[in-house]
Amino acid sequence: MDASVEIVKHLLASVVHIHAEVPASHPSTRILGDERMGTGTVVDPAGLILTVNYVVMGAETIQVTLGRGRALKAEIVAQDFEIGLALLRVKRQGLQAVAIGDSDTLARGEPVFAIGSTGPRERRVAGGLVTHLGEFEAYWEYLLDRGIVSSASNPGFGGGPLFTLSGQMMGVVSLNLNEIARCSLAIPGEYYRRNQQEFMRFGRVVSRPQRAWLGVFAHVLEEGVVVAGLVPNGPGARSGIQEGDVIVSLNAQEVPTRKELYLSLWKHAPGEKMTLEVMRDNEVRRLSVTGGDRADFYKQTS
Repeated sequence: MDASVEIVKHLLASVVHIHAEVPASHPSTRILGDERMGTGTVVDPAGLILTVNYVVMGAETIQVTLGRGRALKAEIVAQDFEIGLALLRVKRQGLQAVAIGDSDTLARGEPVFAIGSTGPRERRVAGGLVTHLGEFEAYWEYLLDRGIVSSASNPGFGGGPLFTLSGQMMGVVSLNLNEIARCSLAIPGEYYRRNQQEFMRFGRVVSRPQRAWLGVFAHVLEEGVVVAGLVPNGPGARSGIQEGDVIVSLNAQEVPTRKELYLSLWKHAPGEKMTLEVMRDNEVRRLSVTGGDRADFYKQTS
């Protein structure tokens, strides 16, 4: 890694450790567990910390440990369930905040580095190059218009910052993509910057139309989009969708790719009824499904 040791030392003061405890009854614990560790970044001296949503989703208590070891109670200010970001607040003034840049200034091949927490007092750094800038889709009904994929693998718990060598934060490291290659995905910082006022005022992004959600894990095979799993008691499971179904169409519109399925689904709002055609046991079946609200399904239980 070519980043200056002095720059890294300076930035370490802005990177925090997150410990979240989630009630066992919360629907996210089946996959994510009821005790979660994460990384966060101070983005405002008045105590605002940016991280990934899955770390704190459903949390009853959140503890943040600052770089010098001081532990503070945190509260959730805002959550973006579509993009995957969360904003926390601790009652502490005068924190060292980072500068957030715009990923439009990045280029493929540019060196970057990520910082991750591995414990309350431990931080690790990993360097690499930007390998992809652009659309990113995933199986949990997730599509970013722009994501940052780099060979800087996540060195700690999720939610940490991705920096340029000048020390500007470009994104929030969401997860490693080790099944593809030794690389990681970062959510660009502008997804937070552009919606900061809505985060602070409403706790979410209100200018983006609400998206219908099915709670399916969609994988792409040669024959089309197959349901590889379902969120228990989610809207898809309640509507009769089954694991192994191949999705043929939504409201009579063919959806041969995962992206087309998502974009077609997101034309509808939570609560709307839709007709889904699936191939099951070599037979086309028509299901009446009602779109759910992901944020409401995973709302805080405390």
